[in-house]
Amino acid sequence: MTKQIPNIFTLLNLVFGCIAIVFIMQTNSFHITELDGNIRSISLPENIAFGSLCIFIAAVIDFLDGFVARLLKATSPMGKQLDSLSDVVSFGVAPALIMMQLLRMCYLTQSDGLEISLWLLTPAFLFACAGAYRLARFNLDESQTDGFKGVPIPAAGLIVASLPLILQANYFNGSINELLFNKWVFYGFILLLSWLMVSRLPLMALKFKNFSIKDNLPKFILIVISVLAALLLQWLAVPVVFLCYILLSLLFKNTKS
Repeated sequence: MTKQIPNIFTLLNLVFGCIAIVFIMQTNSFHITELDGNIRSISLPENIAFGSLCIFIAAVIDFLDGFVARLLKATSPMGKQLDSLSDVVSFGVAPALIMMQLLRMCYLTQSDGLEISLWLLTPAFLFACAGAYRLARFNLDESQTDGFKGVPIPAAGLIVASLPLILQANYFNGSINELLFNKWVFYGFILLLSWLMVSRLPLMALKFKNFSIKDNLPKFILIVISVLAALLLQWLAVPVVFLCYILLSLLFKNTKS
């Protein structure tokens, strides 16, 4: 029975991923403010933000299932596969649906936004495909024990999940919102995140074999940056920490290829 406890956590991760999808897809309408026939603003439906929060909860559970598995010495090949199947839903499909909805909002700022083709939204699903490919490659690669090749799907998924929460916060008088509601910026964002997952960039794993500063300097730096960013930037801290994670990984090159 003890060996099944980590699997229960993993399935709970999947449950919150499914709940996130329900919230995201319940968004049937957007609140549009018009003036003189021109669209002035689009309000993000709260359901998308609720879906984002579910993805963050899934990420916490995803961390806990690995921690519990190591604590109970209950790691298994089945647990590894189950973890990947759950991750592809919680951090692949759910974030891809957020991207689809936000891409819809990009088009709604145009005069013909209500008449857009569904095909213009399908690039959002490239993110889910890239995440699934990255998970499959990771499961077959035995060398990724001390580091990663390419951005892990939970990290990429959390970046996407942070977007609705950043949009709701309306940072810098809405200047970030205006940038994100540019469809070409958003298409580029989808391509960049998808490429980062399938790339072979050497990135550090956030695991501590010991707590010496010499062996874990970039991790300690990242922790300090994360705490300061969270205090000062709130949800905007997520992309800032993500960028620092990549830069520190490349600077210290901790991954064994």
